[in-house]
Amino acid sequence: MSLRFYDLLLTETATEQARFMSVPVIRHAVENGVDRDLYLDYLACAYHHVKHTCPLLGLALSRCDEQDQSYRAGLLDYLDEEKGHEAWILDDIRALGGDADAVRQALPPFPVRMMVAYANYAIERISPYALLGMVHVLEGMSVALARAAASSITTKLKVDPSQGGFSYLTSHGHLDEDHVAAFAVLLDQIDTPERREIIIQSAKDFYQLFGDVFRFLADKVEVI
Repeated sequence: MSLRFYDLLLTETATEQARFMSVPVIRHAVENGVDRDLYLDYLACAYHHVKHTCPLLGLALSRCDEQDQSYRAGLLDYLDEEKGHEAWILDDIRALGGDADAVRQALPPFPVRMMVAYANYAIERISPYALLGMVHVLEGMSVALARAAASSITTKLKVDPSQGGFSYLTSHGHLDEDHVAAFAVLLDQIDTPERREIIIQSAKDFYQLFGDVFRFLADKVEVI
């Protein structure tokens, strides 16, 4: 029985995933939580890449052709799910006393700009299927981190998450196995070796790029 592409993707990117999860600030957040300022910095970074999700999906759709009908359908479903998520982040920032307007108007941190720029390049110049490598990393790692870190972060901040400030984090934490299963089904429809290799390489690239965002956050604080 052949290995499902989703499982193959996990196997082929296991080293990069482990390197990502070993970033000190990530380990610290999972084990000990983070203070308010660092959490707000994280939300600011999240805002500046999440706001590009729908435009990137639109770009991928524009690069598809008649042979990509099943992929187009998956992109359209994902586009519908992702609308408005950046507004959740701004609401969370306001709920915690941060300046959401300043975040919205600010120049994104350099690692975020590079990650978004590479996403545009990969989709437009390499293949629209490169988007799936980005989705695998950003969505998958956001879910994993939310599940692992949400409790310790709220405990560290001594806040009740029901009072606001955690809608984006908890929304990812509540994504269940059905979401992963739907992504796996979409991947299994991609059966050409060339497209699969593009997705695998894209995921490896985005583990590095997304890790750079957290390394940037670690540089702003002293984390052991």
